[in-house]
Amino acid sequence: MEPSLRTFVVSILLVASLATCSGQQYQHFRIKPKDVKVQEGGEAMLECEVANVAGQVQWTKDGFALGFTAEIAGFPRYSVIGDRRHGVYNLRVSNASLEDDADYQCQVGPSRGNKAIRANARLSVISPPNSVEILDHQSNSKIEIKENQEFTLECRVRNAKPAAKIVWYRGNVQMNIRKEDENIIEVAGSSRHPKVARYDTHSRITLKPTAEDDYAEYTCEARHEALSQDMPMRSTVQLSVLYPPGLPYIEGYTEGETIRRGQTVELICRSRGGNPPAQLIWYKNGEQIRMAYRTAGRVSENVFTFTAEASDNKARYKCEGSNIMSKTPLKAEIDMTVLFSPLHVTISGPTEARIGDPVPLTCSTANSNPAAEIKWMVNGIHWKNVTTRTVVSPEGGWITTSNITTYVDNNRRSHVVICHGLNQQLTENILSTHTINVLYPPGQPFIHGYTPGQKISAGTVQKMSCTSAGGNPLATLSWYKNDKKIHSTVKTNEKSVTAEITILTNVTDNDARYRCEAANTATEIPLFETITMSVLFPPETIKIRKDPFELKPNEEATLTCDSSSSNPPAKLSWWRDGIPIQGLINTTKPGLHGGKVSSMELKLNITEQMNEVVYTCQATNEFLQRSVHDAITLQVLYKPVFDEDNEKAVTGIENEPLIISLKADGNPKNIAYTWTKDGLPIMQTSSSSTGMERIISDGRVLNITKLSRHDAGVYSCEALNSQGSSMAHVNISVQFGASIVAVSENVIVNPKEDATLSCTAEGNPLSDDSISWKRDDLEDFNARTSVMYDKNGTSYLRISSVSRDDLGNFKCIVNNGVGNITTRDVMLIVKHKPEIDKSPSFMKFASDAGGTARVICRSSSSPLAKYSWSRNGASINVNSSGKYYAKYEQIDRLTSQSILSITHVTSADYGNYECVARNDLGFATNSPRLEVTSVPDTPSLLQVLNVTHDSVTLGWTPGFDGGMMANYRIRYREVDDEGYKYEDVLPHNITQYTIVGLEINTGYIFSIMSMNKLGNSKYMPDIVSAKTSIYTINDQVEKVIPEDLLEKQDLPRIVIISVSIIGVVLVLINIGLVAGCVFKKRSKRLREQSNQSSKSATIEMYAPSSYNDTVTGETLSSVSEKSETYSNEGSNNDYIVRDEGRKQAASTYLMDQQDYSSYPVCPGYEMQIQPNMAHKTHTLPHPHHHHQHHVTTDRTRARDDQTLGYHSSISAKSSYVSAPSPAPPADGSYFNMSDRYLSYPPPLDFQNPPPIPAHPHLGHHHGMAPATPPLPSNGSLLRHQQRSAVPPPDVLHNTSSNQQQNQPQILQAQNLSQKRELTSFGNGYSVNEQEGHLV
Repeated sequence: MEPSLRTFVVSILLVASLATCSGQQYQHFRIKPKDVKVQEGGEAMLECEVANVAGQVQWTKDGFALGFTAEIAGFPRYSVIGDRRHGVYNLRVSNASLEDDADYQCQVGPSRGNKAIRANARLSVISPPNSVEILDHQSNSKIEIKENQEFTLECRVRNAKPAAKIVWYRGNVQMNIRKEDENIIEVAGSSRHPKVARYDTHSRITLKPTAEDDYAEYTCEARHEALSQDMPMRSTVQLSVLYPPGLPYIEGYTEGETIRRGQTVELICRSRGGNPPAQLIWYKNGEQIRMAYRTAGRVSENVFTFTAEASDNKARYKCEGSNIMSKTPLKAEIDMTVLFSPLHVTISGPTEARIGDPVPLTCSTANSNPAAEIKWMVNGIHWKNVTTRTVVSPEGGWITTSNITTYVDNNRRSHVVICHGLNQQLTENILSTHTINVLYPPGQPFIHGYTPGQKISAGTVQKMSCTSAGGNPLATLSWYKNDKKIHSTVKTNEKSVTAEITILTNVTDNDARYRCEAANTATEIPLFETITMSVLFPPETIKIRKDPFELKPNEEATLTCDSSSSNPPAKLSWWRDGIPIQGLINTTKPGLHGGKVSSMELKLNITEQMNEVVYTCQATNEFLQRSVHDAITLQVLYKPVFDEDNEKAVTGIENEPLIISLKADGNPKNIAYTWTKDGLPIMQTSSSSTGMERIISDGRVLNITKLSRHDAGVYSCEALNSQGSSMAHVNISVQFGASIVAVSENVIVNPKEDATLSCTAEGNPLSDDSISWKRDDLEDFNARTSVMYDKNGTSYLRISSVSRDDLGNFKCIVNNGVGNITTRDVMLIVKHKPEIDKSPSFMKFASDAGGTARVICRSSSSPLAKYSWSRNGASINVNSSGKYYAKYEQIDRLTSQSILSITHVTSADYGNYECVARNDLGFATNSPRLEVTSVPDTPSLLQVLNVTHDSVTLGWTPGFDGGMMANYRIRYREVDDEGYKYEDVLPHNITQYTIVGLEINTGYIFSIMSMNKLGNSKYMPDIVSAKTSIYTINDQVEKVIPEDLLEKQDLPRIVIISVSIIGVVLVLINIGLVAGCVFKKRSKRLREQSNQSSKSATIEMYAPSSYNDTVTGETLSSVSEKSETYSNEGSNNDYIVRDEGRKQAASTYLMDQQDYSSYPVCPGYEMQIQPNMAHKTHTLPHPHHHHQHHVTTDRTRARDDQTLGYHSSISAKSSYVSAPSPAPPADGSYFNMSDRYLSYPPPLDFQNPPPIPAHPHLGHHHGMAPATPPLPSNGSLLRHQQRSAVPPPDVLHNTSSNQQQNQPQILQAQNLSQKRELTSFGNGYSVNEQEGHLV
C-alpha cells in the first residue's frame, strides 16, 4: 500500500477511535440508598438503582458481603428486588428485628473499564417499650400515706430502642421533672446477638402530700417514636392521704329548748373531712350509748333517735369524733331539758277501822317536772289548807308529799278518799282512790244437818252446815274435828255466810267432837257451837298367832285369833279349808275409838298331813253385817319325800340331749339334791368351771347335753333338807344308731365256688332285721344269695356259684331305726385273668429326645398280674442293660401296674411297645405308644354334674396331655349371647370344676380346651348346656314365678289324673308313629338289598392320631347320599350330613353344608329307634370303650357333640342339646390332629354286630362287647391330609370283645357298588345290615 494511503487509513481509524471514546457512558448510581428507619417487625426497603450497570451488584451489611443472588443465603428475611435490565437492586428486609440495625452498602463491581462504585445507607430499627410500671405499685392501685410524709415514686419503661422518654402527670397536668431524676440503662442482647441492645428508662419524683392530695392521681407516661400518640402507654396510682377529721357538730336539738316526755328526739352528729372518715360515738352522762355511724365520702354521721324520758331531763349528750390521725378525740355537747307530769299518785294508810277511830293518810306523787300540786277529797268534800312537801327525785324532777287525818262515823259502811296530783305547766291531772271499811261483829253460829244421839254406820256420807248472819265484814266460818281444822265449803250472801262439810264416816268419827267457829276483824274471841257424833263400825283387821313358832309332827299347837276394835263387839269363828270348826270361848275388852276388842283360841295336834293346811278366823259385826278374815297356812317341818309318779326307767337316744327331772316334797322347801352314779357324784351347775361339762346336775334336774352309750346305768338322787334326807333311783337306757364294726376282708374265691361275706354291727336296739345286703347290678340277687345271723350282731351273706361278673362290692346296710343308715362296701374278689386299662392316659406317652420316658401298663386281675415288655416282637430285658428299667407297683387289691422307664430317648425309641399282663388264669396285652412331646388333645365327655341358682359344676375326661403337665380352660356364654367368658381351672390336676357367679334361671353353653407349654388344643364344640335353677340356697322360690302359681302348687286330683291319661295317650300315639317310621325304613332297606344282593358292608374306620374324638387320616372320604338327619332335643336346628362331592378324589375332605329344608320321611321323629336297634348305631371309636365294659356304663357319658351314647334301656326318643349355631367353624377348629404320628385305630366293638356276608377271608364271631364311640354332632366330617402309612382303604377293622388274640377282621369290598352305602351317624339309626361304603 502506498504510504499516503496508509497514512490516510490510520488517520481515519484514529478519528473513529477518538469518536468512539468520546461517546462511551460509565456506570453510576441513578438512585443512591438513603437512611431508612423501620419499626421492629416491619418491612424496610433500601433503594439502589444503577445506570449503565456493567459490573456485578451486591449489598453488604456492616462490611459483610451478602452475595450477588436475589435470595441471600443465611438471611431468609433479606432479598434483592429489581430488574438488572433497568439497573434496580433494592434490598428488602422483612420482619425487621434489632439485629438488622446496621450500615448497608450497595456495591457495583468493576467491568470493561468501569470502576467499582458504592453507596452507603443506615437502616435503623426502632422498638417500642414493652412495659411501663411504677415500681412497687400496681397500675391503678391506691397508695396510702400520712399527711406531710415524704415519699418517692419511681417509674420504669423497659426494653425500648432508642430509649423512651418519661413524662409525669398530676391528674391531667404535666409535671416538670429534673433531668438528673431520669436515668437510662442499656440492656444487653441475648447470647446469639450480643450487640443488639435495648434501653430501660428510670424516672423518679419525690412528694410530700397534704390533705389536698387525697384522691390525687399520679401518672407515668412513656413517650417513644414507635408509639402511637392516640394510645399512650401509662401507669397510674392514686394517693390516699391520711389526715385528721374536722370538729364534730350536733343537729336536731338546741340547748334551752323544751321537750315533753314521750316526744321523739333525733340527734345528728356530723364530722367533715378526715381520712379515714371520723368514727363518731354518742355518750349520755358519760356512758356510751351508740357507736354505729355511716360515711359518705369524707363525711361521717351518727344519728341517735330516742323517746324522751324523765331521765333525759338535765342529761348531757356528747358526740366524740376521731380517726387514726387524731391525737385526741374531738367532741360536741348539749344539755337537754324535758318536762313531764307524775306517772302515778299513791295513797298509803289503813283500809279498815272501827267507828270513831282516827285514820291517818299520806299521798305521794311520782317524779314530775315542774313539781306537781296535791289536792284531797274525802267522801266527795275537798279539803283545804293541806300541808305539802317537795323533794328532788334522783330520777329527775320533784316528788310532792301531803298528809291528812280523818275519823270514822257510824253512818257509813265505808269511807272513800281521793288524792289529785296536778302539773300546772303541762295541765295534766293524776289521781288515786283509797277506801276505808267500817268494822262490826257477826251473829252467833248454829249447826244443822245432824241430830245429837243419832247413830251412823261407818262409811256413810254425812253432811253438816254452820250458818252465821250479820257483821261487817261477814263472818269467817271454820270447822274443827277434835280441835283440828278441817276443810269446808263456804257460801255467802249479802247478810249471812254458811260453811258446809261432807264426811265419809269411819271409826275415828265415833265420839268425835265437831265445832264451828264464826269471827271477823271486829271480834276478839270467835263465836262457836259444838256437837258429838256416834258411829257404828266393824273390825278393820284380824290377826292369828301360833304357839309354838315352829310346828313339828306329834306336837300340840295353839292358834289365837285377835280382832281389832268394833262397835258393837265382833263375833269370832274358826274355819279349816272352808269348813267351820269349834274354838274356845269368845272374850272381849275395851278397844280404840270407843269400841271393843275380841279374842278366841284353837287347839291343834300337829301331823305331817297338816302341812300347807289353811286355817281361817272370821270376825263379824252382826249389827252392820260386815266381817273380816285372816288365814294362816301351817308350815309343818318334815324331811323330803319323792313323788310316787317319778320315772324309774328312762330311755334316751345317743348324741341327743336327755333331761331327767324328779319331784320331791319337803318342808322347808329348800331341798339340796345330789346326783350320783356308781357311787360317784355328778358335777353340779354351780360347781362347773367351764360350763362345757356334758353331764351336770341342777337341783332335781339331771342334764345330759349329749347322750353317750356309755352313760347307761342307774343314777341315784338324794334329796336333803334340815329335817332329813331321802333317796330315789333312775335307770337310764341309751339307744344308739347301729354301726358297722367289722366286715370280711379279702374274700377271694374261684369261679363257680360259693362265697361268704360277713358284716358285724353294734347298736341299741339291734335285731336280725337291722342288717341287710344289697347289690344293684347283680341279677337274681335274692335267688343266688342267702343270709344268716348270729347272736353277736354278725350277718353272713352267702353267694352261690360266683363268676367274674360277681366281682365287686356288696353293700352291707345297717339300720335299727335310730340315727342314720350306715353302709359299708364288702369286696368280693373272684379270680380272673388280667384286664388292661386302655384309657387315653395309658395308650400314649411322650418324651423329648435325650430325656427319660415312662410308659405305664396298668391292669386289674386276681391274683395280681406279672408284666413283661417287648417291642417289634422282641422281648425287652429290663433292669439289666441300663437302657430299660421296669418298676412294679400295686395300686389296690385288684389293680397293679408296671412302669417301663426308657433312658436317653432317641428317635429310634419312638413308636409302639407291647405289654403283657399275665397270671394263672390268662393274660392280656396292650400296645402303648411313645411319641415326642406335643400340644395336648382336647378333653372329652364334658358333662354337667350339678346346677344351682348361680353355679354349674362340670366334669370331663382328660385327653392325652402331650407328655407334660396340662391345664384346662373353660369358656362359656349365655345361650342368647355371642360373647364368651373364660376361666382357667386350678389346680391343674382336677377333672371337675365349678363356675360361680352365674345369673339365676339362665341358660349357658360350655366348652373346654387343654393347654401345656407347647400350645393349646382346640375347644370342644358348644354343645354342653345347662340352665341355672330358679331356687336360691334357702330353697325359696324366686320372684320369677308368679305368686298365684306358687299358691296353687297342690293341683286337684282330677287335674293330675286327666294329665296322666293324656300323657299315656300321647305316648301310645308316639309309639305308633315310631313303629310306622321304622317299618317304612326297614321296607326300604329290604328293597335296596334285593337290588344289590352282592353288596357287602365295608366301612373304613381309622381312629384319630390322638385321643380327641376326631376323624383323621383316611377316615371317610364321602358320605352317603342317603344320609339321615338327627334332631337335637329342645332345638329346632337339624344337622344334615350330605354327600355332594361324589366325583371328588378319595383324598379330599368334605365339609357338608347344612340344609334346614330337608327332613326324613317322618319329620319330628328322627331320633326314634327300636330297642333292639339302639346299639347298632355306628360312631367313631372311643378309647374308653375298647375294653370289656357293659353297655350300662354309658349312662355316665357326657351329652356332647363328641359322643352319641345310648343306654341299654333306650326305647324311645333320644337327643342332645346342641349349640345354637347350626354349623361348626369352617376351619375345623373343633378338632385336633397330631402332626407327628398316626397310630392304628383301636378296635371298634359292636354290641349287636350286623350280619356279615359270607366271605372266604372271614370267620364267624359272636358276643362282641358293645361300644358307642363318639361322633361330632354337627354333621360335618373333616378329612386332613394323609400323614403316614395307613392300612388299605378297603379294610374294615372290627374286633370281637371275646377274641383272645384281638385279631382284626378284614372285609374286602367286591365291587364299587358295595363302596357307596353308608348310613348317617348320630341320630339313632342302625347301620344297614347289608350296606357299606367303600373308600
